[in-house]
Amino acid sequence: MTRVGVLYPGFSAEDDYKAFEDLLGGDVELPLVHTLMREDAHRVDALLDVGGEDVLAAGARELAAMEVDSAVWACTSGSFVFGWEGAGKQVEGVRRAVGAPSSSTSFAFVHALSQLRVSRVAIAATYPDDVAQRFVEFLTEAGVTVLSLASHGIATAAEVGRLGPDDAVDFVISNDHARADAVLVPDTALHSAHLIEPMEALLGKTVLTANQVSVWEGLRLAGADTVRPSGPGTLFRVGAGAVRSALPAR
Repeated sequence: MTRVGVLYPGFSAEDDYKAFEDLLGGDVELPLVHTLMREDAHRVDALLDVGGEDVLAAGARELAAMEVDSAVWACTSGSFVFGWEGAGKQVEGVRRAVGAPSSSTSFAFVHALSQLRVSRVAIAATYPDDVAQRFVEFLTEAGVTVLSLASHGIATAAEVGRLGPDDAVDFVISNDHARADAVLVPDTALHSAHLIEPMEALLGKTVLTANQVSVWEGLRLAGADTVRPSGPGTLFRVGAGAVRSALPAR
């Protein structure tokens, strides 16, 4: 049994992780710790607080007691708003506290793209545009070419968590780019476990969602097999490769 610890901010789509457990076939556990969210807002200042050192340290100490094989800070916006260096420091702090290999959703996207050998993407972000632009900057630093960015402009994670599956699928497939090799959906507040396969079928290309890459990254860091016939999406059907880590050297 592989245990991937998940640090999850507040309450919105945390039940997605149980759905991923079921889809992955029964030999994966995703114990989850809810980290403090003083204010639910897709604003840069609020997100800097969501991903603050004190908040993550408290959650990581809880995960440490769960004997996990790896840990993931499952918050894209609460990591990329810190920039490349700041997001790296977040991960290192979690790793020290948990005592296991650790990452965040922002780095998980970079590693997933590396695994798939994809460098040209479209982004369908639920955030307001100013927050979504920070994700573009993060990916650009990793050498990813962002061909298009669509922002849904949703103000809170709770609202994203209530977005219906039809609305979510419509938003994503409407914001593809013809030259993109993948569409990225970067909000862990969005339920996506059961939407990835339909979206890939409709688009005819890879779709990467925040909760999906977070789970995949945790399995990769734990040394577990990431190739899962029942796993959702192209990412889980591609054989393991030599992913060049974007995480800070330890």
